Amino acid sequence: MEEHTLIPTVKPSQEFIEIALDFANPLDLVREAISNAFDAGADRIKLGFDVIREHGDDVFKIIIEDNGSGMDFDDLQSFFDLGNSTRKHEKDKNPHSCAFIGEKGHGTKIYFNSDNIEIETLKQTSDTNKIYRATLSNPRRELYDGNIPKVTVTEEITASSEHYTKIIIKGYNGNKADKFTHDRLRDYILWFTKMGSIEKELGILTNKDVKLELKGIDWDARKSGYDVIEFGHVFPPESTNSKSLLKSYTLDAAKHYCKKVIVVNDYLNGQAGHIAIQAVFYIEGNNVKYKYNPMIRRKKLRPKPGAYTVQERYGLWICKDYIPVQRKNEWIVEKGSEFTKFHAFINCQALKLTANRGSIENTESYILEALREKAWEIYDKVYHETALPDLDMLDTEINAIYTTEKEIRDFDRRTKYIDKSKIADYKGIRLVEPRQEIGVYTLFMQLSQIEPNLFPFTILDYDTKSGIDAIVVDNADLNKPLKECYKSYVEFKNLLDKRFNHSFEKLNSIICWDLAKKKSDDTLHDGDEVLDITQDNAKKRILRVVKPSEDNRLDHTRYFLDNETLPRKIEVFVLKTYLKEKLGIEFRPRTMKECY
Repeated sequence: MEEHTLIPTVKPSQEFIEIALDFANPLDLVREAISNAFDAGADRIKLGFDVIREHGDDVFKIIIEDNGSGMDFDDLQSFFDLGNSTRKHEKDKNPHSCAFIGEKGHGTKIYFNSDNIEIETLKQTSDTNKIYRATLSNPRRELYDGNIPKVTVTEEITASSEHYTKIIIKGYNGNKADKFTHDRLRDYILWFTKMGSIEKELGILTNKDVKLELKGIDWDARKSGYDVIEFGHVFPPESTNSKSLLKSYTLDAAKHYCKKVIVVNDYLNGQAGHIAIQAVFYIEGNNVKYKYNPMIRRKKLRPKPGAYTVQERYGLWICKDYIPVQRKNEWIVEKGSEFTKFHAFINCQALKLTANRGSIENTESYILEALREKAWEIYDKVYHETALPDLDMLDTEINAIYTTEKEIRDFDRRTKYIDKSKIADYKGIRLVEPRQEIGVYTLFMQLSQIEPNLFPFTILDYDTKSGIDAIVVDNADLNKPLKECYKSYVEFKNLLDKRFNHSFEKLNSIICWDLAKKKSDDTLHDGDEVLDITQDNAKKRILRVVKPSEDNRLDHTRYFLDNETLPRKIEVFVLKTYLKEKLGIEFRPRTMKECY
């Protein structure tokens, strides 16, 4: 029997391409660039994104600059290597430290998803200062061909001592630049990079003076210069007390509510009791969010590219290095979309992230479970003990204000209706002038009982919940079996205007109180066009009004919707005119005595 030893190997080019393409969001390049700048101690960062023309083609060009410590030859080697982070040793010594962000040597490999990378950098040394220039051509193509790309490095002695790094990337993401608009970039930077860190809220001011200059592909730097972004995630100011909110915003008071709770240093429970966490919990009404976040979609406003809803962005974010990594709303939700009230973050340095920093699921299960329990504990205290009493009080007061205002509006509306209402008496029956569609139907039914032949059809079925109002048959068919009768429908309207929200198909007649006569585009007169819900010009009809003076065979004014290409006219019964001319019914203002 022979024994053999196998030594597993790694195919480097395949690993490089897997890591380079493992970042699902192309904007993650921005996060990695900013993290590298912070790890290099920079306090000035500049990011520019452009689409330029080269050799007749559009080329996506990215320029990344910072005034950090710069790189020497060994640092450049680490920069281009896979899994060779210069920060790893510091992280290994103190794994819960947040002094450095990079630890895996994966982040900058996202740059390899490009056509060309150029680096110019200067690192201050005790000996001679040198400017290093590194060029990597066609990294994406080389990796796809199974080759490890080669980096050309030159060095130049310089008298300058100003350390810096400048990186130029061309052809990133297959030259797809559409997601790199200015507003989208700004939002991403303030939510998902070190520039949007939550640490300032926790009283950590180490990076408070760091500034970032930004230019997206649609930002005109010639007019406005670069957009300067201050360090730190954007949080709103807390609201004043509930009484002030009610005084200022009445029914919208809860939408302007904002309360925060900061947990500077707490520890997980159980087996993970040695692990510290920090938390920032804001409870915000939607109007508070709208004031500081222009990327939230809003009704009646055209959304910016990359805009999102409150449901898509807000809730509980779990962080490492004070940078949001993954949203965990399921850890705090009791019912429905309650999480949308929260603008909350929990930071834990013990988390183990996936290579693309997109998930915390590599973390040991006992730590995740302890973190989930701690999240619920903080949520329970913040929401039920701090915010809920305020929100309940606001809800009670708002409900009282709303009810009072509604009752006043309802009282005013009904008294105006009473003052304007008109009545008529016909054969011992009191008739009331209609103000709504249901009133037209009621008047029709009353008169149909008194004068069965007043209308040339009989209602078989009536339903106002949806669709057509009434299915009818012509009175001439009353002696036929029901199955043999031609059925059509009648639509009731208070005021008939040019916009008919039903189809003309199967329509027998329209019964309305009057034609719309207020000054508007919908006012209806003799000769006006009326379109049905299909808006089909071939089906449009013209209102025709024929008065007895024009046809001595008529005893009343007749209204029709006519289309000369179609055989059937649709009759319109305008009750205000029809009842006066047919039955002599005229409506009059009601007196006090007639109210009893």
